[in-house]
Amino acid sequence: MSDPHPAHTGRPPEREDKRTFLQKVVEFIHPGPDSTEELIETLAEAEDNEVIGAEARVMLERVIRMADMTAGDVMVAAPRMDLINIEAPFEDLLNLVIHTAHSRFPVYQGERENIIGILLAKDLLKLQRAPELNIRALLRPAVFVPESKGLYDLLREFRGNRSHLAVVIDEFGRVAGLITIEDVLEQIVGEIEDEFDIPEDDGDIFGLADHTYRVSGDTSIERVCEAFDVLIQGSDPEEHFDTIGGLIAHEMGHVPKRGEHLQLSGLNFVVLHTKGGAVRWFKVSRAEEPGASSE
Repeated sequence: MSDPHPAHTGRPPEREDKRTFLQKVVEFIHPGPDSTEELIETLAEAEDNEVIGAEARVMLERVIRMADMTAGDVMVAAPRMDLINIEAPFEDLLNLVIHTAHSRFPVYQGERENIIGILLAKDLLKLQRAPELNIRALLRPAVFVPESKGLYDLLREFRGNRSHLAVVIDEFGRVAGLITIEDVLEQIVGEIEDEFDIPEDDGDIFGLADHTYRVSGDTSIERVCEAFDVLIQGSDPEEHFDTIGGLIAHEMGHVPKRGEHLQLSGLNFVVLHTKGGAVRWFKVSRAEEPGASSE
């Protein structure tokens, strides 16, 4: 006689396969993707079949490709980092914060490699109410990550420790650059717009109320010449540049920073906004106009 209450074997019950015979045959003939590229092709087919929208397909593809990316792939390289010297006068420190318009700054002491913490721009407001405070008291701990750190792991770490910036270290322990949570998220959603971002199809040169112009850094030199009816030439005729931002950076001899200005070919160029070491926007006016060389 069989036992009406069989003993528990400890094994989880097998799930019932609810696929129909036809579904099993189709999956056998058309198996799922075996590689990243096949998966991306499947997403493209899903878009063609209107299963997902174009924006969803692009975002999913970015998420997939991000699996092979590291901090070193998207960081801002060390030469382009805006750092604060803990021993600099307060006025110099304040001017740097204002001109670069960043919200967080690595702080170093002595050599630039010796990063001792992170300063939040908003924390400087505390000095207004309590001038006796020392800058060191405002520093937050710095997060250090290797260049090989995967972006998935880095995003998880950013969320876990609630930090928004990490200093990237190379294999020799030297500072290679920095990366922010925005840099990581932009790999998924595309470039995150800020107050200076304007859609590309809206144009690249805009007239302002004070009779000056806002010009995108990636505007072609030819386009700027046509707009202002001038011939723009650099100091070295042997050098060739496609964009106005590239030419201005070459003429300045360094990565331009917000607030810097240069007069060239009868025009004044004032750096309005930079991102990732490149100029996003200039304020441009004719050199003979008063007050054009400062913003």
